[in-house]
Amino acid sequence: MKLVSISGLDGSGKSTQIGLLQNYLENQHKKVYYFHVIKFGIAKKIIDFRNRYCLICRLAGKCKPYNEKSVTQANQFQIILRKLFLHIDIWRFEKLIEKLDKKNYDFILSDRYFYDSLVNIAFLENKKDVKYSVKIIKPDLSIYLDLNPKQIIQRKRVPDQGLAYLQKKQALLALIAKKYDLTFVNGDQSKELIFAEIKNKL
Repeated sequence: MKLVSISGLDGSGKSTQIGLLQNYLENQHKKVYYFHVIKFGIAKKIIDFRNRYCLICRLAGKCKPYNEKSVTQANQFQIILRKLFLHIDIWRFEKLIEKLDKKNYDFILSDRYFYDSLVNIAFLENKKDVKYSVKIIKPDLSIYLDLNPKQIIQRKRVPDQGLAYLQKKQALLALIAKKYDLTFVNGDQSKELIFAEIKNKL
């Protein structure tokens, strides 16, 4: 079973490429599992559980609704929780791999990966380097979809965080890409050319 991840800024085209890759592999009769590191995360599970079962939310309407926008600020306690949850999520992911391997899956396609989680922590800590490290399962192919934030802002689907946010995240992602030896792919191409390059590297 092979693990393929695509990392990059919001709006860089990660989900589009994962979708194209999944369709391509399934047409080759491969058994493919789609994985999204944020949706898989324990923090998202807790929020979903609260929204579904909290009586205060459902009856009194006093809970703050979950905001789908990316988090741009966090206090020290929230950052510590993120680090703790990251370790839990990596352990859960290792168990998921064992289950999928037993079910004879051929590929896991990861929309974002734990590299992106490390970048988010460094951003919230307001650091210029990604010094917090954890033991992460290395994908067989880990793509960094590199695209200038100014080009992302000009696209139809503009991320809500703004240019300054994207520029800071880009600097951190570039450091992560070098540290963990991610494969750079130029995101300033048509989705067809990007996919052809990814497919060739696969």
